[in-house]
Amino acid sequence: MNNQPENRRIGVVAIIVYNPDQTYHRINEILHEYSSLIVGRLGIPYRERGLSIISLIVDGSTDDIGAMTGKIGQLPEVAVKTGFAKLIPSNKQHLNHDI
Repeated sequence: MNNQPENRRIGVVAIIVYNPDQTYHRINEILHEYSSLIVGRLGIPYRERGLSIISLIVDGSTDDIGAMTGKIGQLPEVAVKTGFAKLIPSNKQHLNHDI
């Protein structure tokens, strides 16, 4: 994995799992494989709809994050979307809080 600071991005990943009982084990294996990218994770079972929603905060290269979300997106009955924070000059990071 490419962990050089200049190549890293902060982002959010939203995962909707339409059949959690069938897919959750494989999702957790993938997330464990890419655990070095994951800063935080929130999983919510939405029982009324029969699905689960997972939110991830990630920090890594777009290639590594894309590899993780690509594997997750290939699973049946799973939808995944990623959003990245804007790139800002390193000397002005404390001034901009917009995503």
